Amino acid sequence: MAKQHHGHRVDYTLSDADHNVHHVWDNSLEPAVTVEPGDVVRFECRDAVDGQVTIECSPDEFADVSFDPVHPLTGPVAVEGAEPGDVLVVELLSLQHKGWGYTGFLPGEMGLGLLPEDFPEAGVHVWDLEDDVGHFVNGIEVPLDPFPGTIGIAPAEDGEHDTLPPRRVGGNMDVKHMTAGSTVYLPVEVEDALFSIGDCHAAQGDGEVSVTGIEAPMFVTARFDLKKDAEIEQPQFETDGPFTPTGRDERMYGTTGIADDLMEATRLAVRHMIDHLHEERGLTRGEAYILCSAAVDLKINEVVDAPNWVVSAYLPESIFPDEDGDDD
Repeated sequence: MAKQHHGHRVDYTLSDADHNVHHVWDNSLEPAVTVEPGDVVRFECRDAVDGQVTIECSPDEFADVSFDPVHPLTGPVAVEGAEPGDVLVVELLSLQHKGWGYTGFLPGEMGLGLLPEDFPEAGVHVWDLEDDVGHFVNGIEVPLDPFPGTIGIAPAEDGEHDTLPPRRVGGNMDVKHMTAGSTVYLPVEVEDALFSIGDCHAAQGDGEVSVTGIEAPMFVTARFDLKKDAEIEQPQFETDGPFTPTGRDERMYGTTGIADDLMEATRLAVRHMIDHLHEERGLTRGEAYILCSAAVDLKINEVVDAPNWVVSAYLPESIFPDEDGDDD
């Protein structure tokens, strides 16, 4: 990827061995390593469900994936001198996938994803990530721009905290714009910050609607720094994007969802996109749902014209082999 900055020194390497991996946020965890501001750490990150999915994974096997625990995180890294009220600065220098990933949806009864009631049975696609594109069905190719789905630090509240919801100190935010070259700012709540990272995605649509992006084991290299007494309420970041699923402004096909509830508007936009992909592009509904999670962006178009709000789903047409989409 053009944005990766090769040639930076690495001060510490954390493998994905068990002693460097944990599955909860907990401020009492022993640090895997202690670093100083300015140090660079290379993390090896397992996939989001900790090796339960293989390259041969079938939908039936995917249906049996356990989310207990989920999100193996590599760390924690103690940053010398970090104190509550500071901001931990994390500069993402490079991300390197291992050649494969997967996107799927779980049985509807689990209640995960945006549309569990529409998909009672599980589905999965295992992606070949060769040449830095994700190869889907029917010759569809999804451009990649990897990012960590989960990036955060330990909360002040004692005890074990589930990794699924994001919180004030970061965590499972799934911000697809936290790519190589980005900087993430996290509000420190405990001494030494205790930073962990994982759940990397090779690509994802804004929304991650099926509950998985292109989940992929990965290496992430990051540089740490501190801003003293620079309180922020919640995570902030600087990024160059990409702000579209392909990294360029181009022709999109959009479906709107209009409702008096933002979540309902979101569901409608995605349902309409699934209909479009099924009827106009020949995908099964399950394939369409997976593609929406990997390569369709949700945007809030308006939240001021009460009582109805508008959310739209944006599909880049260039991912299809017949660029213009006209077969007749």
